[in-house]
Amino acid sequence: MLKWGLILKALAITALLLVVRLAIDLAGMDILSVTNLVTAFVGGAIFTIAIILTGTLADFKESERIPGELVTALSALYADTGLVGRKHAKTADEIRLHARDLLKAITKNFHSNVWTMEGIRKENEMINGKIYDLADTDVPAPVLVKLRTELINIERLSNRIAVIKHTSFIPAAYTIAELAAAGVIGILFFVRIDLWYEGAILFAVISALLISLILLIRDMDDPFEVGRKSYADVDLSILFDLEKEWESRAVGKG
Repeated sequence: MLKWGLILKALAITALLLVVRLAIDLAGMDILSVTNLVTAFVGGAIFTIAIILTGTLADFKESERIPGELVTALSALYADTGLVGRKHAKTADEIRLHARDLLKAITKNFHSNVWTMEGIRKENEMINGKIYDLADTDVPAPVLVKLRTELINIERLSNRIAVIKHTSFIPAAYTIAELAAAGVIGILFFVRIDLWYEGAILFAVISALLISLILLIRDMDDPFEVGRKSYADVDLSILFDLEKEWESRAVGKG
């Protein structure tokens, strides 16, 4: 479904448009000739949409790195608590507990297909408080700096996800792409081709291509969707696997 779902959706829309095109042919309303101007417009529209897709793809590729970087920062924070020494083992356990709660807050957001920073900031503040408590002890400063650095990385990545979830990458570009596709399909409705089946095939191929590209760009607008019928999403399984691993560790210790 991830590979063909979007294409099948585009083909279903194209089939409906093709019925309209055939009706226009039967009614003799295909009054436009295939000229260089028409072909140039079709080629220009496809080129414009391809440029917009390229720009959106760059943002999507950035989003693909975020889950891995989050797991790395969380794992480093969790593991580096062992550097505070046995004397401060209780505080280290408390930091690890809040790290687990922080991960749960992140995965809960993903499962709910929303992104609220309230729970994440709460756990960040709790961990910060524990680090500040350690600053009054004999724990080496580089250890505290390392813990703070990982926590800052987690907050930075969380804020980046919030921006991606709450805003569109290039809103004006989407409108341009949709207008270009609508313009091409509108012109193809009325282009006259001698053999009706040739016109139907050309209309179907070009329309399916344009609709597929528009659907793909729209789908890539929010790459952090879980459980929805979408086809271009970032793989978040690495975060969910880490949550399960930490939960099993906690159960084992309990």
